[in-house]
Amino acid sequence: MTRFERDTAVALAADGGYDVRIDGAWWIVMGPNGGYVAALVLRALEAAVGDATRSPRSLTLHYVTPGVAGPARVHVRMERSGRSLSSLSARLEQDGRIVALALASFGRSRGSLEFQDIHMPEVAPPETLPERETMHGRTVPMRARFDTRPALGSTEPGAASRSVSGGWLRLAEPFVPDAPALAMFCDAWPPTIAQRQALGPDGLRGVPTIDLTVHFRAPVPADARPDDFYLCVFRSQTARDGFLEEDGEIWTRGGILLAQSRQLAMLI
Repeated sequence: MTRFERDTAVALAADGGYDVRIDGAWWIVMGPNGGYVAALVLRALEAAVGDATRSPRSLTLHYVTPGVAGPARVHVRMERSGRSLSSLSARLEQDGRIVALALASFGRSRGSLEFQDIHMPEVAPPETLPERETMHGRTVPMRARFDTRPALGSTEPGAASRSVSGGWLRLAEPFVPDAPALAMFCDAWPPTIAQRQALGPDGLRGVPTIDLTVHFRAPVPADARPDDFYLCVFRSQTARDGFLEEDGEIWTRGGILLAQSRQLAMLI
């Protein structure tokens, strides 16, 4: 097993919940990464559904209290399960505190109208791009868990007039991403607001996520290689009253849109 698989593993508890462990290896500056928390919760939701023909279609999390390193429990409730769609809710709790609340939908594939008007940006291949350097003066353990190759946005923090950034991403240990990994990818890139305003002592202290929604749009191709990269594209278009949104896209090299995301974050 890779470290990601070990650090997102779930175990059925006697009360019907799922025991998990929040691991400090996936920390950002102020606590566990929101995408990593989403992956933990989604693992428990998948276990509760217990049906490989019902794939995750939508996942929404509201982050209530920052988690700490150590054991936690996910309580899952099957709200309804029909012929083709299952709707669930979940609560991630730790030491009597609610860390995150979640709603999710799982569904079977359905033959229907198909189109894709959105297109993957044209960027240089990851092999031609340098790996992202460590953030100076900031301790971000999660960055060591990824191989990151910036391909979009300014290389100088705070110098751009638009909040658009992204690039190629893969886990440091070879692993074909599953749905929990894709959920984590949707929150694994530095905040796009850093394109306009630098993060750190002279800028913003942090951009914690308030809520995150991920729509899973296509399965990872069956011939995907464990060492391949995925293009992550993020943009923010509005900041007001101390909050901003960030929209994300996760693409295969071949131009398949795997996931779309939107999150609301707080500027502090």
